[in-house]
Amino acid sequence: SSVNRPDSKPARSLPLFFKKQLRRYRVKRESEKSWSYQAESEIEKTEIKMAIPETERHRGRARPAVVARVPLRRLLRVASVACGIQFGWALQLSLLTPYVQELGIPHAWASVIWLCGPLSGLLVQPLVGHMSDRCTSRFGRRRPFIFSGAVLIAFSVLIIGHSADIGWFLGDRGNVRPRAVGAFVFGFWILDVANNMTQGPCRALLADLTGKDHRRTRVANAYFSLFMAVGNVLGFATGSYNGWFKIFPFTYTSACNANCANLKSAFFIDIVFIAITTYISIAAAQEVPLVSSDRSTPIVEDGPGTSGHAEEAFLWELFGTIRYFSGPIWVILLVTALTWIGWFPFLLFDTDWMGREIYGGEPNQGPNYSTGVRMGALGLMLNSVVLGITSVLMEKLCRKWGAGFIWGISNILMALCFIAMLVLTFVAKSVHTEGHALPPDGIVITALLIFAILGLPLAITYSVPYALISTRIESLGLGQGLSMGVLNLAIVIPQVVVSLGSGPWDQLFGGGNSPAFAVAALAAFASGLTAILAIPRSGPQKPRGLT
Repeated sequence: SSVNRPDSKPARSLPLFFKKQLRRYRVKRESEKSWSYQAESEIEKTEIKMAIPETERHRGRARPAVVARVPLRRLLRVASVACGIQFGWALQLSLLTPYVQELGIPHAWASVIWLCGPLSGLLVQPLVGHMSDRCTSRFGRRRPFIFSGAVLIAFSVLIIGHSADIGWFLGDRGNVRPRAVGAFVFGFWILDVANNMTQGPCRALLADLTGKDHRRTRVANAYFSLFMAVGNVLGFATGSYNGWFKIFPFTYTSACNANCANLKSAFFIDIVFIAITTYISIAAAQEVPLVSSDRSTPIVEDGPGTSGHAEEAFLWELFGTIRYFSGPIWVILLVTALTWIGWFPFLLFDTDWMGREIYGGEPNQGPNYSTGVRMGALGLMLNSVVLGITSVLMEKLCRKWGAGFIWGISNILMALCFIAMLVLTFVAKSVHTEGHALPPDGIVITALLIFAILGLPLAITYSVPYALISTRIESLGLGQGLSMGVLNLAIVIPQVVVSLGSGPWDQLFGGGNSPAFAVAALAAFASGLTAILAIPRSGPQKPRGLT
């Protein structure tokens, strides 16, 4: 029995041992199955997200299926449309304010003509952004609006270029040509509507293609700013050349003198340029069409031609969303508004300032004014060269110092440049009172240098605010088109104020452009301080590879 007792102990405990091991094995298997099930569930959820459009928090709007990351070279081609848009905008800035004064509009009222730009931007760009967010065209959400805007640009510049001929045909014969002015204003309004209709969806398209990657968004906006610089250089170079009517002799007519014929010829070149860049951009975009998850709610289904109740829905959505803006978003909008109070007088009167204050000329009174306008266009071309160089360096600057800090420093630099313009105006007037027909070379070179330096803050203005707002407003559920429209409100409302007030304000102080530039300097300095102190500054980021 003593021998059998040790053998019987394992015999009695063996089943219990196996039961414990089996129980542990089953627990382990159940745990593995649970983890496997969760992993498969996550994979299925990811596949569903990849296959089915993600519905946004706002009713009736869905996003296209998630696609692979877009290469930077394709973003570069998509952004190229900015070159064509800005080519025409450069002609508009450099030539149209002097030209409308040649048609008989007094200087004090020239800024009112530009009121159509801010007003159309106030209504058109947010509405177009809202409609493009919901557009279910088979060509994509943004491309139908970009194409339609390009067609309208071509149509409008034809009207502007032929406004003197239209006025002559309708009976204009004197120095003041009201019918030509009417045709000019009509074309000008259409041009501003078309610019807003094209530029907003293009920026929204870049934001769509970069997603929530903040750095790629900044790079895409830097590309856009770079192409704006290239378009500016080409446009201002075209505007500064006074021999286009010899290359296109058919543009010179009994109603259209050499300056008018040069303007008309430049706009013919603009039409060709906008056609080429628009094709490159929309061909490279390869948008995924939007499919709505809620067909019962009103959406744009056929592109820009069908709006339905989009205007009403847009207003409700816009003002409903503004209530939830966070503090940083309001700061960005405030800095943007102050920045454009600074920029708009310069953009309105840059070449006019060169013709009046620096060269001492008057429209339709001798060659000094037209010579100064062409020299101003040369200065704007130098401005655009600096703008392009700054755009290339933009990402490195923002990564090292922070976008808000760079924006603030650039605005303070802008204020200093405007103060320098006021000082130079005083010096040039003192020279003219001494009997000099033309300004000394030193004054002209200094003016050109100021124009060139202003390219640096202009590059920041064209890029940083859009990158900041697009990355911060995404959390509110707004589409990128509407977010660009919200930022545009902060741009155009100050422009309305400047357009209405700059003419009477200048007249109050005896005419000229100096009073408007003084206000611009104050606004630019205030915006710079606000950006430095109120926009959160991120620490330096380590460079990462971008493809």
